[in-house]
Amino acid sequence: MTEYQANASANQQPMMGGQSQKSRVVAGVLGILLGGLGIHNFYLGYTKLGVIQLVLTILSFGVASLWGFVEGILYLVGNTPRWSQDAQGLPLS
Repeated sequence: MTEYQANASANQQPMMGGQSQKSRVVAGVLGILLGGLGIHNFYLGYTKLGVIQLVLTILSFGVASLWGFVEGILYLVGNTPRWSQDAQGLPLS
C-alpha cells in the first residue's frame, strides 16, 4: 500500500452500519410542509423526481402539492423500501 492510499483510507469516515445520514423525520416534515416544491425528494437525493414534482405543482397552480403532502406522511409511517431508503438505497436513520 502506498503512502497516499494509507493516508486516504485513514481520513475516510465509515458510515455507521451502512445507514444513511438522512433522517426519516426530516424527510417527512419537509414533505408535509414543502412537499409541493419537492424539497423532501431533493433532500433524499431523488433530484429528477423533485424537479418533476416542482414543475407539476407550478403547472397545476398548487393542486399537485397534495402529492408531496402524502409522500411526507408515507415517509413518517411507511416501512417499504421506497419510504425507508434514500436515493443510494441506504436505510434512513
